[in-house]
Amino acid sequence: MAKDSKEELRSAGTLDSLRNTGITQEAPQATMKPIVSLVALADYDDQALVDKRVREAINLCGGMPAFVRPGQRVLLKVNLLMRKRPEEAVTTHPAVVEAVVKLVQAAGGQAIIGDSPGGPFNPKQLATIYRWTGMQRVAERTGAELNYDIAEVQVTHPEGRILKGLTLGSYVTSADVVIALPKLKTHGLTLYTGAVKVLFGAVPGVHKAEYHVRMPRLDDFSDMLVDIAIRVRPALTVMDAVVGLEGAGPSAGKPRAIGALLASPDPFALDVVATSLVGIEPGKVPTIEAAARRGLPAALTDLTAAGESLENMRILRFALPPTVGIDFFERHLPRFLAGWVRERLRARPVFLHVSCTGCAACYRNCPPQAIQMVNQRPEVDLSKCIRCFCCQELCPQKDVVIRRPWVVQALLRQRQ
Repeated sequence: MAKDSKEELRSAGTLDSLRNTGITQEAPQATMKPIVSLVALADYDDQALVDKRVREAINLCGGMPAFVRPGQRVLLKVNLLMRKRPEEAVTTHPAVVEAVVKLVQAAGGQAIIGDSPGGPFNPKQLATIYRWTGMQRVAERTGAELNYDIAEVQVTHPEGRILKGLTLGSYVTSADVVIALPKLKTHGLTLYTGAVKVLFGAVPGVHKAEYHVRMPRLDDFSDMLVDIAIRVRPALTVMDAVVGLEGAGPSAGKPRAIGALLASPDPFALDVVATSLVGIEPGKVPTIEAAARRGLPAALTDLTAAGESLENMRILRFALPPTVGIDFFERHLPRFLAGWVRERLRARPVFLHVSCTGCAACYRNCPPQAIQMVNQRPEVDLSKCIRCFCCQELCPQKDVVIRRPWVVQALLRQRQ
């Protein structure tokens, strides 16, 4: 199929989330506000029940046939950050992925499961991650395809604020429809990762590190993430918030039972509900703030809620990442003061050499190359460190911790 034809199909088969139409053209009753559904699900133990609850969440948004047409190739853009077991709550749970696959297939679509994890983007690495995260088992059970296409495509993006052109994985651009399946987690850099942040995985391999280096300031990085979400334009987002990750996310935190599934044709609106669900003020999330600057959904008043009552399902005392602090103050300082603040008050990575295995994952995946291996142990040059915390994010042993100066801790106590 020609690329232009694919774009036409994708446009016809999805809502235009940027115009907040809320549901697809095929839905009988349009609304000016995007729909976000919230459905309760206590655990993943019963696949039949997971299937039912996922179907309910999507039906509240118009049903899968509103987003997928027969014969379309449908990419399920999951969160496969790194080699982790499903019970560690770092990656999208396979039970939720399987439920969405079945609905795509029932609508006549061809389901492809894919992501560009942190680190190398090659078939061997993908096979390992598919096996560890349970995606291989989903493919075996359902007949879904696992993506092994590692090609890159340069695309233009006239609507972009930071990126007028970007590199995307061919596995993303070749799909007729993209459905995002994020995991609700905290994040050391962006506070929270969900529907918008998961689309950063559409950028293949080392290019993600390049974008970190090009945009070290959090505002710019957040605008870049919004640019990517606009360009990828997922038709539907289904969030796995049955068990989320709190604390030192997106990989070193602790699993936290939330008991929810969320769905929406608008990823920006979904993030507003997801953050509100776990007690994070949406306006404090950089990607949501960046969306607000463009007139995209950024508050509960900008969307239509469906399903369970948000108030009845709120989670109390959801632990935030230890990196929350001066990075958020810094975003509101004049640029000429930002450098001073950055060097003296920001959080910093600390490497636990006693338990470190010397695997060098932090060294290989440091975007600004601020880490060196000395006697098989990592050492960081803080003058080069951009505080992206990829070292912590991709450490398989959780041997990187983030520490803050005492003055930041005092400021945070005053804010609480």
